[in-house]
Amino acid sequence: MKDVTSQRFFLVREDVLTEAMQKTLEAKHLLQSGKASSIWDAVKEVDLSRSAFYKYRDAVFPFHSIVQERILTVFLQLEDREGTLARLLQLVAESTCNVLTIHQTIPIQGRASVTLSLDVTAMNKELEEFINEMKRLDFVESAEVISSGAL
Repeated sequence: MKDVTSQRFFLVREDVLTEAMQKTLEAKHLLQSGKASSIWDAVKEVDLSRSAFYKYRDAVFPFHSIVQERILTVFLQLEDREGTLARLLQLVAESTCNVLTIHQTIPIQGRASVTLSLDVTAMNKELEEFINEMKRLDFVESAEVISSGAL
């Protein structure tokens, strides 16, 4: 996965988005508005597969949400040691970030992958400093920004 700073982004009209992308936006709106209580309910309502939703959910956003929100998604490779996730989340809390989503894989061969989506609106440091602090944790093998409305 590429660091967001090396990726190119585009602003496109809704009518040129694929149908799956448009339905993903609809499902996300249903979830945010409370009209759907789960991802399953939202994708069922808009006739979208869950796999398509997960493929696009961190890649397509209404323009107004990117302008208003500062969401950072980071992919990390961690050594499988007791307390690593707690220490990582302590850094997140100390940086005044809010965890929106967290996904951790089952550790295989002593390593686990973690994807964090964070609201960094109130973050008390620069994005680059925050990522470097994550990388300096002795159990973090890699930390890459995969999407950001925080730049």
